[in-house]
Amino acid sequence: MNENIDIETFPTNLNGTIKIPPSKSLSHRALICAALSDGETTVSNIVFSEDVKATINALKLIGAHFDEYEDAVRVKGVRKLKLSNKEVFCNESGSTLRFLIPIFSLTKKEITFTGKKSLISRPQKIYEDIFEEDKNIFSVSEDKIVVKGSIKARTYYLDGTVSSQFFTGLMMALPLLEEDSYIHIKGTLESKSYIDLTIDVLDHFGINVQKIENGYYIQGSQSYKAKDYRVEGDFSQAAFFLVGGILSGNTNLDDLSGDSSQGDKQIINIIKDMKGRIIFTENGFTAIKSETFGTTIDLSNCPDLGPIVALLASLSEGTTIIENAGRLRIKESDRIESTVNTLTKLGADISATEDQITINGKQSLIGGVSVDSYNDHRIAMMLAIASTRCEKPITITNANAVTKSYPHFFEDFELVGGILK
Repeated sequence: MNENIDIETFPTNLNGTIKIPPSKSLSHRALICAALSDGETTVSNIVFSEDVKATINALKLIGAHFDEYEDAVRVKGVRKLKLSNKEVFCNESGSTLRFLIPIFSLTKKEITFTGKKSLISRPQKIYEDIFEEDKNIFSVSEDKIVVKGSIKARTYYLDGTVSSQFFTGLMMALPLLEEDSYIHIKGTLESKSYIDLTIDVLDHFGINVQKIENGYYIQGSQSYKAKDYRVEGDFSQAAFFLVGGILSGNTNLDDLSGDSSQGDKQIINIIKDMKGRIIFTENGFTAIKSETFGTTIDLSNCPDLGPIVALLASLSEGTTIIENAGRLRIKESDRIESTVNTLTKLGADISATEDQITINGKQSLIGGVSVDSYNDHRIAMMLAIASTRCEKPITITNANAVTKSYPHFFEDFELVGGILK
C-alpha cells in the first residue's frame, strides 16, 4: 500500500479460513540470532513487514548477509561484529531499536539510531542509566539516539514493570562478552511471556540463559550456532480475526500452536472468560459467533491485545474493566487514547483513567463516520473488525498503517467476507 490510504469498510458477517501470519516478535528474535551465528540459517515463514525489514536492514550494517525469498530468508551470519555505517534507521520498530542497542554497542563505536518521531520518543531510561553507570554515552534528542561504548559483563538490576525489550536486548548481547552477567528483577515481572520467547529462541541458536531466583544468569563467552528456524503463527494478529469470528461469524485460523509461549495467546482465555466459543483444531483455532459478557481483564502480560479486547468488550453484555493497561500509552500511538477516541466515535460507551479502561457493552455500534487509525497498525485492524458490527459503513483513514506488521491484513479481511473499497 502507498502512504495515506483511506479504506471504507462495511457491516458484514465474517466466515472463512485464513493462515495467520508469522509472529513478528519471534521473527525479530530469530533474524537477530541468525545474524549473530557463525554459518548460514534459513528463517522460514516470514512476512516482510515494515518492522521486520527495519531489523534486516539494520543487521546488514554489522556484516550479516540476507537472501530474501517469498516467505523465507537465508541469513549468513557474522563471526565478529563490524559496523559499516554508523547510522541505524529503525523506522517505527521498538524491537529493532531496543534489541540492537546493546548488541551494536559491542562494536564500541559511536552509533546514531534514528527512526520515526513516535519511536525515538518512547522511554529509554533503562538504557540511559546502564550506559551512564558504565561511563558510556547515551544521548537522546528529538530525532535520534547516540550511543558510544560497550555494555559490560556485570550484574544488572531492572524494574520488572518496564518493557521486556530491554531484557531481550541485554540477553542477546551479554553472552558475547567474556565474563558472566546477571539480571536481577526489582519488583514484579510483568512481561515474563515475552522474555520466555527470547530464552526459547536463544536456546534454539545455542545460547543458554538460566532462570535463577528473582532473575537470570547469562554465562559469558558463548557463541550463536546457525540452525534453521520456522516462525510460528502470531497470536497478536490472530486476535483480530478471533474476535471477528466471535462478533460476526465463524472464522477458522490456521498455523497457530496450542503449545505456544506467546503472551498474546491469552486472547483465547480472554474470549472464553467472556463466554465466547473457541474450538481447538488440528492446525489452530475456530471462533464461533457468540454472545459475550463483560469481565475483568489484566493486560500486564499482553498489552498488544488492548484495542481488540476493548472492541470485544464494547459489544459484550455488561461492564468490562481492562486493568494494567498503562503500557498502551507508549506504543505507536497512545493506545488508550486512540482506542477510547475511535470506539467512542463509533458509538461505544468507553472511558479510561491513566492505566485502566472501563467499557459498558452495547448490542451494536453506529458507524457512519470517518475514523483515523492514528497511524497505528493495531488501531487500523481493530477498526476494520469493528465495522462488521456497525450499523453504517465507516472510513478508516491512514489504513495503510497495517503494513507495519501485517501488510496483507485487508486481503485476509476480504478473504473471510470483509467488504471494503
